[in-house]
Amino acid sequence: MALHLYDTASRSLREFQPARGGTASMYVCGATVQGIPHIGHVRGALNYDVLRRWLVHSGLDVLFVRNVTDIDDKILTKAAANERPWWEWAATHERAFEEAYTALGCLPPSIAPRATGHVTQMVELMQRLIDRGHAYVAGGDVYFSVKSFDGYGALSGQQLDDVQQGESLAEGKRDPRDFTLWKSAKPGEPSWPTPWGDGRPGWHLECSAMSTAYLGREFDIHGGGVDLVFPHHENERAQSNAAGDPFARFWLHNAWVTMSGEKMSKSLGNVVAIPEMLRRYRAVELRYYLVQPHYRSTIEYSDTAISEAAQGYRRIEQFLRRVAGAAGAVEPGALPAEFTAALDDDLSTPQAFAVMHNTVRDGNAALDSGDTQRALELAGSVRGMTAVLGLDPLDPKWAAGQESPAHQALSDLVGGLLETRQRARKEKDFTLADSVRAWLQNAGVTVEDTPNGPQWTLKDS
Repeated sequence: MALHLYDTASRSLREFQPARGGTASMYVCGATVQGIPHIGHVRGALNYDVLRRWLVHSGLDVLFVRNVTDIDDKILTKAAANERPWWEWAATHERAFEEAYTALGCLPPSIAPRATGHVTQMVELMQRLIDRGHAYVAGGDVYFSVKSFDGYGALSGQQLDDVQQGESLAEGKRDPRDFTLWKSAKPGEPSWPTPWGDGRPGWHLECSAMSTAYLGREFDIHGGGVDLVFPHHENERAQSNAAGDPFARFWLHNAWVTMSGEKMSKSLGNVVAIPEMLRRYRAVELRYYLVQPHYRSTIEYSDTAISEAAQGYRRIEQFLRRVAGAAGAVEPGALPAEFTAALDDDLSTPQAFAVMHNTVRDGNAALDSGDTQRALELAGSVRGMTAVLGLDPLDPKWAAGQESPAHQALSDLVGGLLETRQRARKEKDFTLADSVRAWLQNAGVTVEDTPNGPQWTLKDS
């Protein structure tokens, strides 16, 4: 394949070749379902959705696993604070995440395994580590011995002497750098039986167990946010390799969404929740905003930036509608070589979007000059490009029923005025017809008469 991806482990661009011919296997760290999703949460899901779509376009089947962490200290704390059962709190917010993924056009995963459903696999993995001398039991807790694994720190670049897991030195823990695989049962907390006592899984253990359960001991891509490189992914890699599994061949990490330079997070209180965003913008516009930057580049959130992104999407949308009105149905066409080269270069979406907008510009020029055949050909290329990115304006998902309340209100108002204009023209009341067009023009709405009826666009779009 021509696709090259930046591998965090090797710190280099590497040509992607699947371990098993014809099938790409991906595991992406999903949500810890402790609250309502915000745009920082869904950015990564969208980035890996684009990668998945590109792999499929390149001719591969894709096994795509995105887990759900449904047991965690934060879930227990928040459920208790709200006087709700922990499992109900987790299930409620798992649904909120799934609704956000669906609204933003993410393809459903091949499977979305929950941590609580894979304790058997976790116990098996811990037993393998204990048998190999890489894990030990202390007071019902199970720990991974960091010093026992020579490759520890290679993924993140951490020096062993500088490692801090953020865990306390509990009784029986041999080294503060060791991390918890299994937490012994505490009063009032859920627990599961193991050979070493009842308890619940540590965060790092679950992903190693679930990824290999569905994708095998070696798989192609492990993805997640850059904040997971250490300790989460470093610990996943260590425990999996120490158990004898080759594990992930590529490690991919998407950057943060920030506000005022700070990572967007609930603990900082600087989050923009998805339900609120979808009241202000169409879901497809929010998707456009989050996938246009390179996945390894930080997005500094601002209302201005997302408004500009929405206008960029509308330029594409309006071009395709213009062509459809002038020349008939637009079918997805061939991708420009420059677009393909951009996505093959570590998913360089900024360059891919530039190619797309240049094609829109050329298509509008062709339409203005009366060359509808050329405009139709270019519109087909635009549809092909937007389809790969999950942004096709003529896809039924985005073509209807996905407008924000503000955009829907505008559509209804303009549509009503255009109907009045059409009746006036039919009745040969050209004074009224011209007045309606002038009203719309003064309001920033351009009307173009086409063989398929009037089409309108916003002038500043």
